[in-house]
Amino acid sequence: MRLPDFKVEQWMNDYENDAIYNMTDTCVKALTLKELLDCEDFDFNELTLDYGQITGDVELKKEILSLYASGTIDNITTAQGCLQANELVMNTLLEKGDEVICVVPGYQQFVDVPKSIGCMVRLIEFDEYDWQVGVKKFRDVFNSSTKMIILNNPSNPTGTEYSNDFLNALIEVCKPYGTYILCDEVYRGLNQEVSISDIYENGISTSSLSKVFSLAGLRLGWIKANEYVIHQINVRRDYSMISTGPLVDKLGWIALKHKDELILRAKNIISTNKNIVHEWLKENPRFECVLPDGGTVCFLKYYFDLKSETFAKLLLAEKGVFFVPGSCFDKEYYFRLGLAQDSKLFKAGLNELSNFVDEHLIS
Repeated sequence: MRLPDFKVEQWMNDYENDAIYNMTDTCVKALTLKELLDCEDFDFNELTLDYGQITGDVELKKEILSLYASGTIDNITTAQGCLQANELVMNTLLEKGDEVICVVPGYQQFVDVPKSIGCMVRLIEFDEYDWQVGVKKFRDVFNSSTKMIILNNPSNPTGTEYSNDFLNALIEVCKPYGTYILCDEVYRGLNQEVSISDIYENGISTSSLSKVFSLAGLRLGWIKANEYVIHQINVRRDYSMISTGPLVDKLGWIALKHKDELILRAKNIISTNKNIVHEWLKENPRFECVLPDGGTVCFLKYYFDLKSETFAKLLLAEKGVFFVPGSCFDKEYYFRLGLAQDSKLFKAGLNELSNFVDEHLIS
């Protein structure tokens, strides 16, 4: 099956470079190469630029493992970003006729890649008032053919965090059938959220350095799972990549050696921006959102009759304010609001959004 257009990614590709105020980026404000190299004294002149260790540098894997509560380096393999990590998991484990459960609104990859394989994809909707979902909704569509449940924790675009109680209850549903739970945890780390791979034998965690660690340009991601799953993924991985390479692996190793500093930096930026949003909402009652405890995004709702794609295009053209419209998530009258960019530009962008609404007297 041919994959449909990836609406979020194509929107970003088409319009992001025109932005003065990028209000929708999900990554914490990017580090420069100098800022990263200043973290650790390492002589890159002596680094041999061969393929490196195929499934990831051992020292890098040890640092990745430090983000989790269990496992060994044999439970880790690397990928070129979390996007590829997710794709490797789905293409390795899913087959035509399998059933998959996903939650919406969410990341389109989780729905359309399984569909392209020939899976039956069952969709569960978040409760819109708080962007949460109960295990009962999963039980209602779960059956013995359910091969995989796919979550994003915390979630893009809603910021939803799944509680430990929820995850444990979901595991009890899945365990008798050996159903996999794939959890994209690329936004994990700001709140010490539990990892699915630490609490369930068939839990599969994917992540990268892109979001919380401010290093999207390295394109370094990974998968953590049981050894059988990692072996199967590594067999397939040989067909799509050789390695992430020694240069990227070493830079990733430096970043994760200093993970506490980078996470603190991210927390400070996001906390400042959440306070800005909180105050801005008081002055702008035609907007509302559920500010997340963790993660870097939330879903900003507006209360006037203007479709999100039209609104986003006008706003970008007139004010240079860039949002991904809710239509990219099949949800109208929303924007995805990123909470992790430069705070001065973030505040100015929200003010320009207010100005746009006032100038057009949108009701």
